[in-house]
Amino acid sequence: MCWSATADLVAGAGIAAVGVACAARVRDPRALPLAALPLLLGVHQIVESVVWRSGGGGGPATVVWAVIALPLLAVWTPVGVWCAAPPPARPRLLVPLAVGAATAAVLAYALATGPVTAEIRGRTIGYAVDAPFPAVLVVGYLLATVGSLLLSGDRRLETLGFLAGVGALGCWALWRTEFVSTWCAVAAVCSVVLFGWARARRDGARGAPM
Repeated sequence: MCWSATADLVAGAGIAAVGVACAARVRDPRALPLAALPLLLGVHQIVESVVWRSGGGGGPATVVWAVIALPLLAVWTPVGVWCAAPPPARPRLLVPLAVGAATAAVLAYALATGPVTAEIRGRTIGYAVDAPFPAVLVVGYLLATVGSLLLSGDRRLETLGFLAGVGALGCWALWRTEFVSTWCAVAAVCSVVLFGWARARRDGARGAPM
């Protein structure tokens, strides 16, 4: 989330471009889902620019934004990490993967059966979804996304998990005060870290003995 339609559009285009570059650099198909994550985040920002211009509400852009932000990212991230992680780390990654799948299922059901609305509040947008046990879902969401990165067994991905966790906490604090939305900045930083990870992974593959 950014603080205006223009900021969302510009940030989204930049982050999506990083995502294309990440995906182009990986040679291992197992790394592709995670490398493409910035592309998904960029599209997400672009969709929110439409929500801004629509004045919020419960239109198609709001629904698409919620689908990406909630069930899709809750399962995409742990699946991508599991695919890209070294084999010794994969058994422990089954926990955030399972939690992400369960969290995504509940969120998807809530979106399919109830309304989702967006309300512009100054330089922020508030989204409302009628989902049960919100505190439990938040914990499950963070375990699936941030937790999978921290458990990945890859130093760069662990750094990404730390940045995402700290960034999410800071963004939430600013959003709660309705001061300004800054998640687009965190998404941009995380995308750059993923670009470095994709490049290092490619270079490592090139240097590996045949």
